[in-house]
Amino acid sequence: MPGTLYLVATPIGNLEDITLRALRVLRECDVVAAEDTRHTGQLLKHFGIQKQMVSYHRFNEARRSAELLERLKSGSKVALVTDAGSPGISDPGERVVAAVLAAGCRVEPVPGACAMVAGLTASGLPTEEFHFAGFLPHKSGQRARRLSELASVPGTLVLYESPFRIERLVGELKVAFSGRQVVLARELTKRFEEWLRGTPESLAAMLAARPRKGEFVVMIGPAGEPSRDSEPDAQPPEGSDADAEDDASSVVDNSHGPAH
Repeated sequence: MPGTLYLVATPIGNLEDITLRALRVLRECDVVAAEDTRHTGQLLKHFGIQKQMVSYHRFNEARRSAELLERLKSGSKVALVTDAGSPGISDPGERVVAAVLAAGCRVEPVPGACAMVAGLTASGLPTEEFHFAGFLPHKSGQRARRLSELASVPGTLVLYESPFRIERLVGELKVAFSGRQVVLARELTKRFEEWLRGTPESLAAMLAARPRKGEFVVMIGPAGEPSRDSEPDAQPPEGSDADAEDDASSVVDNSHGPAH
């Protein structure tokens, strides 16, 4: 019988984000395909899991997808993980899933933490309809065109942005989404989780006076949503002590890349 590809969501910050089912699958699988084996190695070590790992990232997707498919055809159980959050959401995963399904093998999601969902549900913006656009292009002209296209999308718009481009994005939102209600969330589920709420104009002033570490989830309310400018809301997430949060930050520090 062919094996199963498990898409295992991993913590986006706090190590307690991981589910009991995810831990069981990681213990029982034959191999873990990881975006960064060093990063995932720390996670597995924390939970006392010893497992063979192979790398699976955007630079080796084609070759590694074929290798993982051969493992599945021979009956292996493969767990695919990214550095944080759900595989395939602004992270590697889409390509191997398509190849595995096309070959008639089983793909099974092991759901858990996702920065987009966490941010949206706590944003205070409408959630009955939303559009997730991931990361914007890096080039100025392409970004401007993309934002112009997204301005007419109904419901709440959700983007990801790095700390190195967040001020640039807020400046761009002044043009494309002037006066809209915007919520910025960073360091989700970590010790220094922070929320900024306001218009692009007011958020620009808030950001100028604050350190920018960790990837941002950016949520833009639909036209007509009332503005609720607020002071930054930063507090330790409930349910874990500071030491646990410090451990989580050291293992899952996403200041360099996605937390999905």
